[in-house]
Amino acid sequence: MRAAPQTSSQRPRTIRRPRATVALPHSTSAEDYLERIHDLIENKGYARMVDIAHTLGVSQPSVTAMAQKLADGGFLNYEKYRGLRLTPQGQKVALRIKKRHALLKRFLSLLGLDEDTQEQDIEGLEHSLSPETLARLTELTRFLEQRPQLLAEFARRAPPDKAAEA
Repeated sequence: MRAAPQTSSQRPRTIRRPRATVALPHSTSAEDYLERIHDLIENKGYARMVDIAHTLGVSQPSVTAMAQKLADGGFLNYEKYRGLRLTPQGQKVALRIKKRHALLKRFLSLLGLDEDTQEQDIEGLEHSLSPETLARLTELTRFLEQRPQLLAEFARRAPPDKAAEA
């Protein structure tokens, strides 16, 4: 026996989801681009493809490709041959990255590390730390900043040049 055809009320319903904006690629480079675009806008008032390419040490076509991805994700407004502008969402991400960068800089400077070492280490760390680790690192940094005598004792026990030998 053949089953009767289903009416529209009997058919399983297909749930259609509205098209959402593309999520930020979880990549170091996407975060680096947003951070750099924010820096350029803060310092110059605008961010051009050529400036981004120069500061990140990448080609202009690479910048264009990433800018298009970030624009598709709703993180910046991109117009060919014009400057880039961060959207509120892009601004929020860029500020979060800058805050993370500043925290790591504060912490590493407490350890007595030179600027070049700090920047190299920050670039390796800033994109991989969990929110929980960042929260604990914030507390540790505040704790150490409030106890200069503890930092002085640490510096006597482990001078930066000796620590590199370990």
